[in-house]
Amino acid sequence: MRYLKITSPDINNGLGFRVTLWVAGCSHHCKFCHNPETWDYNQGATSLKDELFEKLNKPYIKGLTLSGGDPLAQSDKCLNELYQLLVEYKKTFPGKDIWIYSGYTYEEAVKHPLRAKILSLCDVMVDGPYIHAKRDLSLPFRGSSNQRIIYLQNNLS
Repeated sequence: MRYLKITSPDINNGLGFRVTLWVAGCSHHCKFCHNPETWDYNQGATSLKDELFEKLNKPYIKGLTLSGGDPLAQSDKCLNELYQLLVEYKKTFPGKDIWIYSGYTYEEAVKHPLRAKILSLCDVMVDGPYIHAKRDLSLPFRGSSNQRIIYLQNNLS
């Protein structure tokens, strides 16, 4: 998996002060996407774990947000790498949460075994493609009204 950058502290991509990991690559190519520069799978670094964990290791950081690109629109090899990173994150920072953004709906994502494993470690998913005709700037943490904020631990338990 390739990573573009880390934003910290970030208050735009989830509740509280967060660290956002921007993943390279997206196959959805939503019209009027606000991050089309993240679509290319071949850009970015292959590992930012040390820098990521250093930024997460602050008492005021509430959690990790995965965005991009699309963290779930990756090859099985990359999805497995992401799953392993999240397992280590949960062990290292048990009191911090995980938000994930994806152009897949929750229902689409859980049909794929590796995506479902990743979501089992996440607390909140903002799902669905950006649809410009449904753009709504009044919605917190999302750009169009079709996108949902799903509290995953409620759905998965």
